Amino acid sequence: MHNYSAPAHLLKDRIILVTGAGDGIGKVAAKTYAKYGATVILLGESLEQLEVVYDEIEQANGPQPAIYPMNLESATPKDYEDMQTTLDNEFGRLDGILHNAALLGSLMPIAQYDMAHWGKVMQVNLNAPYMLTRLCLPLLEKSENASIIFTTDDVGIKGKAYWGAYGISKAAGDNLMQILADEMEVNTSMRFNSINPGKVATTMRSKAFPGENPETIASPEAIMNSYLYLMGDDSKSVNGQIIKAQS
Repeated sequence: MHNYSAPAHLLKDRIILVTGAGDGIGKVAAKTYAKYGATVILLGESLEQLEVVYDEIEQANGPQPAIYPMNLESATPKDYEDMQTTLDNEFGRLDGILHNAALLGSLMPIAQYDMAHWGKVMQVNLNAPYMLTRLCLPLLEKSENASIIFTTDDVGIKGKAYWGAYGISKAAGDNLMQILADEMEVNTSMRFNSINPGKVATTMRSKAFPGENPETIASPEAIMNSYLYLMGDDSKSVNGQIIKAQS
């Protein structure tokens, strides 16, 4: 799917929620989904950043997006219930979710890892995708072909020293995806997969690797083929898989 060529109207009339839509891969994915016809719901912490993405989609003549500001670190189950009610009233269904938002946390040995910070990383990277998916299942069930994409990482697929809560949250996220894929495979039109973006020039990547030249790694735009492939109908038969965005 690295060489996948998406048809121009791949996501026409689809309603897709993107978390972490204000920056990095989430921003580019939201704009890309809109370019291919989707009505995108931009979820993120910074209203200012989301408004920029909103304006850029409108300027590119994409379908009018929606903004849903939400702090995933502090959001409660009630907040997710309220979100589900709002989305149901406004849209009536969801055709896709891209779980992109993530918190890097501290890169240090487990023996020194701050317990409070551990909880924050797990809240954003694991509990938030769980609660959001769980509450949105009734909306996803109304879609003819719903695609839910989790975001993983090399350090989630194989544990690596010092990656602490981030690596463990990604491993758990993949397991959550696989359980959902297995449970929902029968009698629903939903499918669940993870995408591993690889080395991509983002703000979070620069925090983990401050000495790295961003020009030597992929841009978010360069990996969008995989994001389009997994969200559209051409991957209908793909379920419970971990897909690499780069070869």
